[in-house]
Amino acid sequence: MSANPRPEDIEARRSEYYARVGEQQLIPLWLFFKDWFTRKPHVNSRPYAWSYRALRETIIESASIVDPVEAERRVLALENPGLPGRHLATESLYAGLQLIMPGEIAPSHRHTPAALRFVIESDGAYTSVNGERTYMKPGDFIITPSWTWHGHGHEGDGPTVWLDVLDVAMTHLFNATFTEHYPEHRSPEQTEPLDTLYRYGMNMLPVGYERGQGASPIFSYPYERTREVLGRLKDHSELDPCHGLKMQYVDPTTGGPAMPTISAFMQLLPAGFTTDSYKTTAGTIYCPVEGTGTVELPGAETPAIEYEPWHIFVIPSWQEFRITADSESTIFSTSDQAAQTKLGIWREQRGPDGA
Repeated sequence: MSANPRPEDIEARRSEYYARVGEQQLIPLWLFFKDWFTRKPHVNSRPYAWSYRALRETIIESASIVDPVEAERRVLALENPGLPGRHLATESLYAGLQLIMPGEIAPSHRHTPAALRFVIESDGAYTSVNGERTYMKPGDFIITPSWTWHGHGHEGDGPTVWLDVLDVAMTHLFNATFTEHYPEHRSPEQTEPLDTLYRYGMNMLPVGYERGQGASPIFSYPYERTREVLGRLKDHSELDPCHGLKMQYVDPTTGGPAMPTISAFMQLLPAGFTTDSYKTTAGTIYCPVEGTGTVELPGAETPAIEYEPWHIFVIPSWQEFRITADSESTIFSTSDQAAQTKLGIWREQRGPDGA
């Protein structure tokens, strides 16, 4: 530019330059640098809660609207109000409530997005993963690793409902989403129920076992065992100020998360316990199994969420919160922390001042 150019000349030259580089499919970084490189995360999802008690009738009504063969999966997706039209609970995770009724079978398929099931109510329903069936009970945590054949069926009584969580937004981001339907209505079952639990989950491994890069070889983590662990440890453990007593579901062959991209946890908060303020970059979906309490959300549009069993709620990335348990509470949670940790970007802040 010439010495002391007039402001209008500068603007004219810039406008002409930006138009010209745009025709070459270029855009100056300085025009959007501050939007991309922010002091803290820019988050669109909002804290939000879905009352299972209030929604249960609507969920069960869907059985009269569509059958599982036509729908393939009869699910009502939990769409965060901050992400309209994206069908997501957080920026990276899809969540939905799936229903299967007695006598029904959901056809077998497989897909590259990994999935987890957290069972809300069930009496005689099962899920089958890679040829092994597991019967579902409330509070059970079940995984469907990427590209594994899986289907569901119901041999018992009453409706079965579970929370689905998938990393489909991540596979969409990488343009790596594939789906395949099994040629028959369901894939064959090749092993006895609980085979993987006894083969890999008893502090022993088959000789010659070689760990791959996928998910845990155990795909069913019964709530009965999880609750026993929490009950035995609660009176003999120092409670974490931010989490109470919190345990992670892991791959027993590595000690790492049960799923490569999604972390899952169960925590126990004694009656009257209030956590310290906490925030994390992992947008998290919560589902209490037992107990009641309050989640305080300083600075949020909704400043507090009252929870009860099966009351699903979302706390977005970098949203400060603290939980008070009115009665002893066990709370399941799941997030993209596993993926963030592998990428080296996961962060947490303990206490309002980061101490």
